[in-house]
Amino acid sequence: MAGVITSGAHPKALWPGMKAWFGRTYNEHSPEFPDLFDQDTSKKAYEESGLVTGFGLAPVKPQGGSVSYDTESQGFINRATHVAYALGFIVTYEEIRDNLYPVVGKRRAQALAFSMRQTKENVGANVYNRGFNSSYTFGDGKEILATDHPSKAGDWSNELSTAADMSETSIEDLLIQIMGATNDRGLKINLMGECLVVHRNDWFEANRILKSVLQNDTANNAINALKTTGVFPKGIKLNHYLTDTDAWFVRTNAPRGMICYDREIGEYEMDNDFDTKNAKSKKYERYSFTVDDPRALYGSAGA
Repeated sequence: MAGVITSGAHPKALWPGMKAWFGRTYNEHSPEFPDLFDQDTSKKAYEESGLVTGFGLAPVKPQGGSVSYDTESQGFINRATHVAYALGFIVTYEEIRDNLYPVVGKRRAQALAFSMRQTKENVGANVYNRGFNSSYTFGDGKEILATDHPSKAGDWSNELSTAADMSETSIEDLLIQIMGATNDRGLKINLMGECLVVHRNDWFEANRILKSVLQNDTANNAINALKTTGVFPKGIKLNHYLTDTDAWFVRTNAPRGMICYDREIGEYEMDNDFDTKNAKSKKYERYSFTVDDPRALYGSAGA
């Protein structure tokens, strides 16, 4: 039958009878990993960032006594090693000779670009997806979100002590925790939430919680404090590549935290294979996603 692929038949043989092909590419989401990371570039195989502690509180100077002197000290080193990702496609010599290259080449190039973009989105989102997993650690030897990050002043936490689903109360609890943040010497720092990052299952609830005029889901005639105080100046960020349906995150204004390094921005390359005369096209990229200062991200794994 025309237009029907029977067992053993090659679909290319049926192209003249096909009205259209579908399934290779669709409308895409706008790039979402830039909401999860600050972007940077690199010219090396890896990048290292190091923690330097400042000074502690000033002690009382006794009358006639000497001034106390403090010293900076180096903390942990975080290394981001760039990883190469590559994919390609082939246009056969016979397709080229039959003048099909302009059609199939363009279509496959679009599909390749789609796959490469999706790859980068998934690699970036996986840093968040593994954020509570102790098998994936960074410079201080801990996962990104932990209750026991080490510091010179003692352990500190960037996750809720009791995991909770996203709600008005749990968001407030995490923001209060952020407000109490300290540096590695225990001095108070002006850490603030910038945006709320959610899985698609929490998208509508996040909007109800943050944008209701009055307090959400109550009969109280009370203001919505999360809305009136503008706690998330960069809003709510929906990420379609998060895998945990009830985990949620708050990115903060920590100056050096969630980083995406672009080592080599991909370009298409084409060449012909001598033996088959086929045309080969490929795209190669190299990049890494890392976390320098875990104070850049707070979150909860959900109940």
